Amino acid sequence: MDCPSLPPGWKKEEVIRKSGLSAGKSDVYYYSPKGKKFRSKPQLSRYLGNTVDLGCFDFRTGKMMPGKMQKNKQRLRNENLTINKGKPDLNTGLPIRQTASIFKQPVTKVVNHPSNKVKTDLQRATEQPRQLFWEKRLKGLSASDITEEVLRSMELPKGLTSLGPDTSDETLLSAISSALHMSSSPITGQTTSAAEKNPAIWLNTSQPLCKAFIVTDQDIREQEQKVIQARRCLEDALMVDRMARASESSRDSEDKAA
Repeated sequence: MDCPSLPPGWKKEEVIRKSGLSAGKSDVYYYSPKGKKFRSKPQLSRYLGNTVDLGCFDFRTGKMMPGKMQKNKQRLRNENLTINKGKPDLNTGLPIRQTASIFKQPVTKVVNHPSNKVKTDLQRATEQPRQLFWEKRLKGLSASDITEEVLRSMELPKGLTSLGPDTSDETLLSAISSALHMSSSPITGQTTSAAEKNPAIWLNTSQPLCKAFIVTDQDIREQEQKVIQARRCLEDALMVDRMARASESSRDSEDKAA
């Protein structure tokens, strides 16, 4: 469709995703009069330069939103006021006692509390509280490559079932990925049946939001085959690239000799 907010000849396209975890969501693209495709507002701004003011341009709707620009200005103004109020004191030196004396007197800094059981218990001191269902904050976010093309999401095995209110495969994938990277303990899922009835009370925060599962030897063998196949494909791609570079180098040498 035509985009009246941009110069004449510009087109706007909205494509609905038909598969994957983000099926049903849409991607917006813009086309210049010459047919060049733009996937994001920064790309569009770099191409148009100073010819069009895109400060209040909404990339998804294709309309100028003056109220949005005012909100951004107000946010920047508030951030500047916060910065101007002063920076935090990062001095790690001993505090100085300010007394009536003209000489500064050092204060003894106590960092050990043997009588305090909480501070002397290393396990409790290093353990940090975790927010329940924090993985849901990642809902709607997706990774993209250097060309800003959205990467295809992984498909979870059928044996993994999400757990908790309003959870999806996308949320479960984020939870499992975080657990694999941040935890050194085995990933087993929620092993108690009480977590299914009332997850807000019985949920184990160190495990992802899924029901208990078991990884069989067959699953391990299938994954090993996938890794071997991926390595072979990578080896073939590198070999083709190396041969293409060698052929191009020899062609350049023949051209120079001629």
